[in-house]
Amino acid sequence: MFQINNTLMEALGIEIKEVKADGTCIATMPVDHRTRQPFGYLHGGASVALAETVASLGAASLVDLQAKAVFGQEINANHIRSKKDGIVTAIATVIHKGRTSMVYETKIFDEQEQLISISRCTIAVVAKKK
Repeated sequence: MFQINNTLMEALGIEIKEVKADGTCIATMPVDHRTRQPFGYLHGGASVALAETVASLGAASLVDLQAKAVFGQEINANHIRSKKDGIVTAIATVIHKGRTSMVYETKIFDEQEQLISISRCTIAVVAKKK
């Protein structure tokens, strides 16, 4: 369905755990040297990259990838809690599934299921050029 090698997913250590039939996507990401900001905490940009990744893969599972492509069009995030190490888990769920766009909510949790970040991402669904 998708390529991980030589992508941002590989660089950040993002691992897809499950993509469900309803478009829900679950993935993990380490909090380590690849994903920390200079002060030693999980970088907000890494959290946003994780959120857009799971939203995009969830959306991709709901379209015919032979005819359509999906792209993150807009994303916002609220970072609730900081984290210095370990693993975070992102769960993306579809809020709106349209013909040309989808809206996803992604929640990122730590190992104790405490909310680290929440985001909303609009995904554009575009016809592939022939």
